[in-house]
Amino acid sequence: MHPMATLKSIGRKIVKARNAAGLSQEDVAGEAEVNRAHYSNIENGKANFSIEMLFKICKALKIKESDLFE
Repeated sequence: MHPMATLKSIGRKIVKARNAAGLSQEDVAGEAEVNRAHYSNIENGKANFSIEMLFKICKALKIKESDLFE
C-alpha cells in the first residue's frame, strides 16, 4: 500500500515534470491559468489546490494526473 500523497510530495513531482519538460514556472502558470506566485506555492507544497487546477497543471506539463500519486 502506498502512503497518502502530501502537498509537498505532489509539488516535488510537479517540479520534476516541469524541469524535465524544460519549462519555467511562468510557462506552466500561464498555460494552467493560475497566478505564478500561487503556482510556486503549489510546487513548494505550501498551497492547497482544486482538482480542476491539478488537471490544468497536468495538461500544461503533458503528464497524467496519476503520475503525481505514484
